[in-house]
Amino acid sequence: MSERTPSWGITPVPERLRTLGALDNGMLWGSLGLSLLVLVAGTVLVPALSLREALLAILVGGIFGNALLGLAALIGADARVPAMVLLRAPLGRAGSWLPTALNVLQNLGWTVFEVLVIAAAASALSQRVLGFHAPWAWKLAAAAAATALALVGPVGFVREWVRKFALWVVLASLAYLTWWSLRDAHLGALWSRPGKGGFPRFWEGVDLMVAMPVSWLPLVADYSRFSRGRAGAFWGAAVGYFVPNVWLYALGAILLLTRGLADAPSVLAAIATGGAGAALALLALGVDETKEPFANVYSAAVSLQNVLPAVPQRLLILAVGGIATAGAFAIDLVQYASFLLLLGSFFVPLFGVLLADWLLAGARYHEHDVFGAPAVRPAQIVAWLAGFVLYQWLSPVGPGWWTRLVEHTHPGLAATGGSLPSFTLSLVLALGFGAVARLRPAAAIE
Repeated sequence: MSERTPSWGITPVPERLRTLGALDNGMLWGSLGLSLLVLVAGTVLVPALSLREALLAILVGGIFGNALLGLAALIGADARVPAMVLLRAPLGRAGSWLPTALNVLQNLGWTVFEVLVIAAAASALSQRVLGFHAPWAWKLAAAAAATALALVGPVGFVREWVRKFALWVVLASLAYLTWWSLRDAHLGALWSRPGKGGFPRFWEGVDLMVAMPVSWLPLVADYSRFSRGRAGAFWGAAVGYFVPNVWLYALGAILLLTRGLADAPSVLAAIATGGAGAALALLALGVDETKEPFANVYSAAVSLQNVLPAVPQRLLILAVGGIATAGAFAIDLVQYASFLLLLGSFFVPLFGVLLADWLLAGARYHEHDVFGAPAVRPAQIVAWLAGFVLYQWLSPVGPGWWTRLVEHTHPGLAATGGSLPSFTLSLVLALGFGAVARLRPAAAIE
């Protein structure tokens, strides 16, 4: 195994491989936040919300979501194990398998969506420059590049790709794209224009913003376990992802309003036809976008090792890459706001349970907390699922059949959103259940 590109399994990362400092973590998460998908997701907020409401929703959701991301990174650096293995502590060894399955599914889904976004951007550029689309070729190329980066691993990715090349090219491209978007934007007029109403309302917009950093909660420890310290992991992830997340969400909303576009995918076509500079910026973003499916392919493979620890990580990476490639040809790029929100409804309360258990353990996990956990901790699973149910009760999201099933229970409190209440409920329940469980052994001794 190379120390530059370690293929480390589920056991705690040794000190010699803990090489990522605060700057490395910041560059990693800043790079992951500089995504075409984030830009496109920002367009979902408008015109239902006014620009003022959209920007406020972006700020509120960004602070809450990225604070959770930073805490998850800190806990991962503390325990030095992958995220799904980390969940053995609050949920039990077998109890962690359910979130593992959900995480593998969401990673495959994100990989497919990212490959489709990359292919859409590349097709728009190739049509403009060369006169052909060839989306099938771009899908294959994007999936192959993501799989190759996943084989390199997170340390090699940061040191060889992000630090030396990708981050600086993308920052320059986005700086130009921001100037191009704002030069004729008439922000004063947009600022006073009211929203049209409908989906999303303000707190649903906050949930949509929260969903982006929250979608990384089940992955962040896969990378922060290679951190030198807890503080560097927290600030690197929280601040590193917050800045580009807020920037691109806002830019996406402004682009949709100023260019008079009909839907999210049309943003990419508008940039591709916006002149040579905009097209080059889109090209740079498209090439760099392969880092997003890289993270999902890598984390899907690492998550599977929680259930299949004996299977080589590189073999799992190749298998996940192959399945995602097939999915990119079977799934179309459609509305995905409900997909983002559905993921949030699972993983926001799940992190509340993890945070509660970590706090009860003295805000520090040891190896026996993870690998000495019982098979199942039913009370903590109940705390997690209670948060999920509350989220869906307050803000039903997901496929049409699911929302039709649960919408009749909706209490009419859409102004509250689902993220903060579900997180709080699971956190409080898990703290209560965990405190009672810790009191019982003491009472038995007395």
